[in-house]
Amino acid sequence: MAKHECPWKLQADGVLITVRLTLRSSKDQVEKIGEQSDGRPLVLARVRAAPEKGAADKAIAALFAKALAVLKLSVGVIPGSSARIKTLRVLCEPQQLVKRLEDPLS
Repeated sequence: MAKHECPWKLQADGVLITVRLTLRSSKDQVEKIGEQSDGRPLVLARVRAAPEKGAADKAIAALFAKALAVLKLSVGVIPGSSARIKTLRVLCEPQQLVKRLEDPLS
């Protein structure tokens, strides 16, 4: 993965983050930056939730809200995301979010 590539895209009101989610894990955790089979970057994360009735989407949103120190209501899963690859939308000042993302994931 090239150094300039990252799994998030800045927007005027926040950031979109591409996440590969592992379900039914032993703990909830944001792990590291990885890449898809085609080389595109993503954040690897795990949640204890099962893929039932939106539980996994709620769990990943809560996990990232805590990790980025934003309100839970500021994080949502973009509809249409596949089972394992999710796109999260985080509403907050984009530059602050990028600093919070880069620190724990570097």
